[in-house]
Amino acid sequence: MPQDWKDILAGKFGVEVPEAGDPEPEADQPQPLKKQKLIVTIDRRRRAGKQVTLVSGFTGPDEALEELGKALKTRCGTGGSVKDGEILIQGDVRDKVVALLTEMGHQAKRGN
Repeated sequence: MPQDWKDILAGKFGVEVPEAGDPEPEADQPQPLKKQKLIVTIDRRRRAGKQVTLVSGFTGPDEALEELGKALKTRCGTGGSVKDGEILIQGDVRDKVVALLTEMGHQAKRGN
């Protein structure tokens, strides 16, 4: 049975295409994953002087955040974790993370 292109997008990318008669999405709903503005900063507080790159501003399911964190850690070749809605990557890799996020389609901005 052939699938509709809307069903394919919804299944593969998690994108729901609104029908012609559907109302506009409300402003309080989370933005689509690729349209979010992520801020990449560096932090040294409570880390014994060690530098950590923080990616904040992500709104969406925790599974998507975990997946993004894993991809960034793998591509940077460093360790890190995902805590409290933020991605922590060991070391000062702000420029590399901004470049990777932009390559993935996110709107990333370097903080401090």
